[in-house]
Amino acid sequence: MSSNNNGRYPLHPILIVDDEVNALKSFELTLRSGGFSHIVACHDSRKVLPFLEEREVELILLDILMPGLSGEDILSKAVQDFPNTPVIMVTGINEVDTAVRCMRLGAFDYILKPVDKDRLLPSVRRAIEVGQLRRENVNLTRRFFSESLEHPGSFSKMITNNRKMQKIFQYCEAVALGDYPMLITGETGVGKELLAEAIHDLSGRKGPFVAVDIAGLDDNIFSDSLFGHTKGAFTGADFIRRGLIEKASGGTLFLDEIGDLKPASQVKLLRLLDKKEYFPLGSDIAKPAHVRFLFATNKDLMDLKKRDSFRDDLFYRIHTHHVHIPPLRERLDDIPFLFENFLDMACREFKKKKPAYHQGLITLLRNYRYPGNLRELKAMVFDAVGRNKSNTISLESFDKSISGRSDATALHASSPPHSYWANQLTHLPTLKEASRILIQEALDRADNNQRVAALMLGITPQALNQRLKRSH
Repeated sequence: MSSNNNGRYPLHPILIVDDEVNALKSFELTLRSGGFSHIVACHDSRKVLPFLEEREVELILLDILMPGLSGEDILSKAVQDFPNTPVIMVTGINEVDTAVRCMRLGAFDYILKPVDKDRLLPSVRRAIEVGQLRRENVNLTRRFFSESLEHPGSFSKMITNNRKMQKIFQYCEAVALGDYPMLITGETGVGKELLAEAIHDLSGRKGPFVAVDIAGLDDNIFSDSLFGHTKGAFTGADFIRRGLIEKASGGTLFLDEIGDLKPASQVKLLRLLDKKEYFPLGSDIAKPAHVRFLFATNKDLMDLKKRDSFRDDLFYRIHTHHVHIPPLRERLDDIPFLFENFLDMACREFKKKKPAYHQGLITLLRNYRYPGNLRELKAMVFDAVGRNKSNTISLESFDKSISGRSDATALHASSPPHSYWANQLTHLPTLKEASRILIQEALDRADNNQRVAALMLGITPQALNQRLKRSH
């Protein structure tokens, strides 16, 4: 049994089983021409089942007529013991009964010799995709009943104790090993690239993680960036340029702001995802794309699709796996952990001793909407630490950051519009009653911190204090 895993695509090997050595070489050459380089060849059928016990394989290409152990015998055992591994049967005998029997036993496909490249390669691609989906479904089912992460270290850059985030991490663990594209959505600043890095780490891929922001790229720059070009491909192309796909070979290519992709580029990306190959500009020789594609956007792709700004077929192609990272205002329980983490980072950055802070600061931060999400909170903390000159960090810079926002909904923006709650009232309170109710509600939300409550109400602490005195 011989193997070749240069390039390591797919992640697990394709096992070719045939008693004819020339047939094995022919299969390997055909698979290589289609970009499949992780191959194990076996000419002794008796070694197949022990090998499957020891190693996971992506796919089995199995000859039917072999001495020792027939292909049908191996198929029957493989389907029973390794149900998530697809098997493609290959034979030189065109017998309908044999084909039907193999398909009933659980074969994924049935191919006749001599094997046609255009028949074999699409079947292999489909079989690999089906096998990966089967394994991911098993992982998802297992992870659904689990409360813990198997690889928490992969998510170490994403500080959270939020239940929604933990579920997202569990989902990522379940699908990280596959080749299918994955879409990560969420508002700006929620950590989409950090999650993409975590998925790459979980995948075990040996190649690098390469990230590119494609917002604003026209079709020519997009093509040149991804595919690269040959010398002389266009005016000014004085040297060969490796594209990002080649640079990320064996690893992960993360395309951010996919919602901004121009129509012509969408067509090229769709072909790339379907064929798993590309042409550098100026070349007519296809290169295999040995990368896992991850995509991210803060836009509503469904809405773009309805407005014909994003292709239907591309939408469904990149939407095989999808996670949506909630905005920070929906995971306010993470504020204390994130604040401590950013405070430590800022102190290291400015080479300062970690300052103390009043608990009212956390209360204030937990009542803010964060249109910039984690990125905004981090900027607030770094600015406050940079300005701070005492042993205790001041609320003043945070007050200015929050009060300085032009929108009136900076605090509790998730609340309904102002008129909504008023419309629900059967009896309008007097202004004095309404003022007392709002003040009490603000104090409750601010844990009786008058400075925080005043900020929520849009008045000064002194004005709030005067109102409280008048109400007694």
